[in-house]
Order: sequence, then structure tokens, then C-alpha cells
Amino acid sequence: MIVLQLLWVTLLAVVLILLSAAPGMRRNHPYVWWRLLGYPVAVVRIRVTWRRLTTNLGLAVAKRAGRALIGDMVVRGDPLRPVPPRLGIPKLKRGGLDVAVRLHPGQVPEHFVSAVEALTHTWRVHAVRVVSDERGFVTLSALAWDPLRAPVVPYQLKQRVLRAVVGLLEDGRAWVVDFRRAPHWLIVGATRSGKSTLIASLVKELAPQRVALFGIDLKGGMELSLFEDRLSALASTRAEASRLLAELVAETEARMRLCRSVGARSVWDLPAKLRKMPVVLIVDEVAELDLVATRDDKAEVGEISTNLLRLAQLGAALGVHLVIAGQRVGSDLGPGVTALRAQLAGRVCHRVSDPGTAEMALGDLSKDALEAAQRITLAEQGVAITADTDGRWTRARSIHVTPDQARRAARKYARLAPTWPGLQRADEPSEGVHV
Repeated sequence: MIVLQLLWVTLLAVVLILLSAAPGMRRNHPYVWWRLLGYPVAVVRIRVTWRRLTTNLGLAVAKRAGRALIGDMVVRGDPLRPVPPRLGIPKLKRGGLDVAVRLHPGQVPEHFVSAVEALTHTWRVHAVRVVSDERGFVTLSALAWDPLRAPVVPYQLKQRVLRAVVGLLEDGRAWVVDFRRAPHWLIVGATRSGKSTLIASLVKELAPQRVALFGIDLKGGMELSLFEDRLSALASTRAEASRLLAELVAETEARMRLCRSVGARSVWDLPAKLRKMPVVLIVDEVAELDLVATRDDKAEVGEISTNLLRLAQLGAALGVHLVIAGQRVGSDLGPGVTALRAQLAGRVCHRVSDPGTAEMALGDLSKDALEAAQRITLAEQGVAITADTDGRWTRARSIHVTPDQARRAARKYARLAPTWPGLQRADEPSEGVHV
């Protein structure tokens, strides 16, 4: 009896200590707080409120109809004790939880999508998202807080060529741009939305890798000139862009012939001694490439559009990758942009100034992702909706990289930039292609 009393006193003391330390723990060690206190309390709250919540939202279904036949009369009334959808065991995850729900016959995931605001409010979490991977089930994914308020990558992934850790995802995982997974990327965002910061973070991560970086920036090179020391070529006029794209297409075709000669389906299947260095081309403000003022411009724009599309179609297997960025990327730029968009599996949409740009970035992937992108506010600089080849989307935020940090990284690894015969820097002699 005395031992049992001691156990109760000890348990009560531990609970009181945890409760007293909870505010400081949540502020300084949020993930520890979530495991010890936040998650258990959330599980209890979900279990206690589930029946009432689903009944109020119309998600609970009565086993018997709310009417009965008595003789020749039909008596109607409220169904007795509606049955809520079956709730699984909430599974702990970093900064949140996942709980599976078995749907009643006739229910669809959209019924739960319309209820996420009520779920968020009742469970007292930051956000709830509905994911449906299996017919007849949905997964309700809850986030305890907004991890994007001050993004810090929780761990450093092992460096691998063509993989860059650029920020943090909403579920607390590192945001990784992996060109081996999604060979080409579309990045859109209005002024001061975080687009340039994301590109800076991407280049800073790629700079120490054995990757050939190229840039096209028709705003006089103002944005990409920060990285010029690490770029093998930077085109700042349309004529230079046209020439650079033609040279990259020629390089891609040469790689294609090489693969065919040895029976390889991609550059990654080539023997190590024949394997070519990967190429990443960053195009900033792609809309500038499509502006037409004269008849000569029209012919040049057509050639540029064709070469960009060829690089997108052929480059994935040949180690040539695209990052297409812009403030405004809409279907009004012509059919070439729409055709190019279909080849860009990776998508990133920051806050945009016009719905057409958000539609171009995410409209063909998910209606929910499109709506989420249009809700990004002016105060959420760096926040974006991102998706790649798995079809799923999530909120993310890039780590802030200052212009000085980007410039220092470019200078530090300038020696890794292979020379290029078409647009080499003025202080370098042409030595041929070393990619």
C-alpha cells in the first residue's frame, strides 16, 4: 500500500514538473515538448471530440434511417446515435501526428477536406491536411505549429551530386531539390516573395558539387551575376541566350550519340571514364525570352522556345537539367511555355501577383495546392507550395541566403566551373568543353 502511494506521489510530481516546465520547453525545445506533452494531450482531445465533431459536421452516419413505417404512416424523426467514421490510432510524427479514418460507404475525401477548419480549431493545432492514398480511407495529418516561421534545417543530409537542401518543409523535414528525382523545376513568385532567395540557396548548395552551372538573366544579369564566378556562362541578352541554348542542345545531342554508341539509356549508365558532368541551366525571368518587338524577334523567340523545349525533353536522361524561374509565367506567353511546363516535374509557387501564374505552376497538379498558393500573404516571404514527381504538395520555406553569402560561395568554388567555348568570361581563354 505504501509503495503504491509512493508511486502515485512520484507520478504526480513528474506531471507537475512537466506542466511547470511546459511553456519554456515548448519555446526552446518544441519537438521534445510535443513528444512528452503535446502529442498525448492531442490524442486525448481527438478521441474525446471525435463523435461530437463528426456528428456536427455531418460526417457521422446513422445505421438506421430517420424514418419508420407504422401501418400506413411514415414517421420521421432524428436518427438515433449516428456512427462516426472509424478512427485509427494517431501516429506520432515530427511536430505533428497522422491518424487514419475509414470512410462510410458513399463518403469521399472531399467531405473531410471541407471540414479541415473545424478539425483544426477543435484539435487546437496549427493545420490539418487530408491525404487519400487508399480507396475507402483518408489520413488526417495534423501539424502542432508552423515550422516555417523560422526555418532551420534540423539535420544535414549526406551530400550527393544534384541534390540540394534549400529549406524546411511544413512537416519539419528538410526541403530537398533533387534533380535525379525531378530533373527540371519551375519556380514562380512575385517581387519579394522569396524566389530569388530560393535560387540563391540552390546555387549555394550546388556550388561545391561537380556540376556545371549556366545562367540566363535578361535583366542585364542583375540577379544571377551574384554567382557569375561559379557559372560557366551567363547570358544577359537574348542573342547570348539564343547562342547558349543552341550550344547546350548540341552538347545534349552529343551525349545522346555517346550513349547510343555504348548501348546506354542514360549518362548514369555510362562507364565512369565516359560519364559527363551534369549541367544545370538557371533561367531567371523566362517571360523576357518571349517578348516580341520586331519580326526578327519573333524568329529568335521561336528558336529559343524550341531549344528550351528540346533540353527539357532530352535532358533528363542526359544530365542536362533546367530551373525555369519568373515573376509571371502564364499561358499568354504562348504555347511554347505551356509545352515547356509539361516537362517541368518539380514545381515551386511563392506568392504571385496574378492567378494565371499560380495556375501555370500548380493548376495541372492539384486544386488544393492552387488554393493554398493563393492564400500566401505578403508577410510570408520565402513560403511556397512545392510539389515534385510523387504528385503530393506541401508548404515549404527556403533558408535565407544573403547576397554576400551567395557571392562568397560562388568565389570559393569558382575553380569547379568548367570552361565553355561560347560564352566564357572575358579573362579566360577558350579551352573547349570540359563537361
